[in-house]
Amino acid sequence: MARGEGEARLPLDPRAWGLYVITDRHQTGRRSLDAVIAEALAGGARAFQLREKDLPARDLCRLAEALLARIRAAGALLLINDRVDVTLGIGADGVHLTRRSLPPAVARALLRPGMLLGVSCHSLEEALEAAEGGADFVLLGPIFATPSKAAYGPPVGPGLIRQVRPAVACPILGVGGITAANAGEVLAAGADGVAVISAVMGAPDVVAATRALLTAVRRAGRPA
Repeated sequence: MARGEGEARLPLDPRAWGLYVITDRHQTGRRSLDAVIAEALAGGARAFQLREKDLPARDLCRLAEALLARIRAAGALLLINDRVDVTLGIGADGVHLTRRSLPPAVARALLRPGMLLGVSCHSLEEALEAAEGGADFVLLGPIFATPSKAAYGPPVGPGLIRQVRPAVACPILGVGGITAANAGEVLAAGADGVAVISAVMGAPDVVAATRALLTAVRRAGRPA
């Protein structure tokens, strides 16, 4: 399967991603989000989630369209946080749900064939619900302490990954305070990949930070 201009498309299976970069334009300093995404792509990232919860739908749609053009040109994937309407409207690769979003089964029924459904989970029960609702993968955390996930409770540690891994068949990505230094611990617990916000969005050298994360994933024996 290929993108429009001959670029190889990243496999839809999240086990092949290694790294899932989640955006937060408030952490980029004075750099534009587009510039940071471009640097992350240059560093090797190929799966992204646009997570800009404070933007009105019209502004989010404009931003998503602009980023999708850049990401698609690199053969990479873009999922939209929460907004099934924006996902469908711009033809993104999928939607990523939170606990305040539509139930997974409802979102799955709305998505077109081939679109991805990711779900953020914070417990075994939530992961089971997501998998039963048709999630293609679950984002599990926060694994370590991080300001961006403080609202979702204290860090759960890699132990939760060990608990969830045998219970769900879909891929698991760990999130929350993950860096190149501790990514191996997350993957050793059973995660299929890692997701980050500040480790890329706030990095002084985004290319180097992205490469370091992908190197840590490869050292753990995961595709990246």
